[in-house]
Amino acid sequence: MTQENACSALLPHRAVLAVTGEDRVTFLQGLVSNDVTLTAPGQAIWAAMLTPQGKWIADFFIFSDGQRLLLDVEATQAAMLIQKLSRFRLRARVAISAESDLHVHAGWGSAPIPAGSVCVAPDPRLPEAGWRALTGAGILPEGDAAAYDTHRLSLGLPDGSADLEAEKTVLLEAGFDELNGISWTKGCYMGQELTARTRYRGLLKRRLVPVTGHAPLPPRETPLMQDGKEVGTMRSSRGKTGLAILRLEALHAPVQAGDQSLTPAPAPWMRLAQPDGT
Repeated sequence: MTQENACSALLPHRAVLAVTGEDRVTFLQGLVSNDVTLTAPGQAIWAAMLTPQGKWIADFFIFSDGQRLLLDVEATQAAMLIQKLSRFRLRARVAISAESDLHVHAGWGSAPIPAGSVCVAPDPRLPEAGWRALTGAGILPEGDAAAYDTHRLSLGLPDGSADLEAEKTVLLEAGFDELNGISWTKGCYMGQELTARTRYRGLLKRRLVPVTGHAPLPPRETPLMQDGKEVGTMRSSRGKTGLAILRLEALHAPVQAGDQSLTPAPAPWMRLAQPDGT
């Protein structure tokens, strides 16, 4: 494989939180969108924390080393998550802390897993996404965060607040169903009612989808137009590939960002409903 297709990278925009104590699994189980009981050494889950109204606040990967649950989170959200999780602790026998000595790596293709990693697991979203590892200091990656960003954009994978809108995005808009970020069988969690209603009533009107262009894509928040109407906005991008939030009826033709024409290119894993919900 080429370096582009086989690479590992340190992700400095990620941080690690630890949830410890005998109630750690049941504590998180009532707060996040996925089934925390599925975490085990070598097996991680991807989950989101929502508002009571079912809107996205944060998403993260949850690892287990057998003694702790370790959360791979967006670094800029770490302090906020510690504060929010602590508010829900009540009488639960848990402690929540930042693990500043742990770092997040990602690898894909034939890239070797770093020796001495604290936790390693396949990326639970897609097999093509590769693996994620929590490591101590001193382990050098083969690539950099830009290489990972290019890789995840090529797969249409969202990257937290770069692509999602706090207290506005619903999980099904961002592919959490197809990408194994929601458990439909675990029972209640914060925001579960709206998430379920969105699924069963077919209420989606927009989706986060890949878009491509013939030149570097416009900045995040750039309005996207079609037939003179605003149909979405740019989210993250790198080079000629990016993600945009678009209305469903706009996915089948190019959209305009100023003088630039962009082509919606839904990823193969996406199950796209029609605008009428079918």
